[in-house]
Amino acid sequence: MKIQTSKVKLDSIDRKILEILQSNAKITNAKLSKDIGLSPAPTLERVKKMETSGVIKSYHANLDTGKIGLDIHTFVQVNLKDHNKKNVDLFLSKINKIPEIIECHHITGSSDFMLKIVSVNIQSYQKIILEKVSEIDVVDGLQSMVVLSTLKDSKAIPVAENES
Repeated sequence: MKIQTSKVKLDSIDRKILEILQSNAKITNAKLSKDIGLSPAPTLERVKKMETSGVIKSYHANLDTGKIGLDIHTFVQVNLKDHNKKNVDLFLSKINKIPEIIECHHITGSSDFMLKIVSVNIQSYQKIILEKVSEIDVVDGLQSMVVLSTLKDSKAIPVAENES
């Protein structure tokens, strides 16, 4: 289970770098340095520092799921039989082996977890739920919500000034 870590101090240049990298992670260091108004060496140093500190966790290609045949997106609320560390760890170990589950959030409220699942069609989604998720011993109940349309899907994280 992921535990929150301490904040990293970011100045306005760091925040600008993060905004640019989120919109174009393939930008060259030369272009990035020009866009933020620094020379290439200190720009690269700042990026490396944010990578090392974990502010920048990784770089990814943002895929169009429809174009690769993953047309069904669902959110699934999961309740465990008993909400304790052993059951949480067992649940997480099982769902981490299901590639169609692309997000898992430990949540408050009437459910214990919220999953985001992508699948080819309703039949494949049903198979994931019936043969994989509901077969996890500690799962007590599921509630599915099929996404009809996505009206906002920003991958960019707002990098406003840290309030301390």
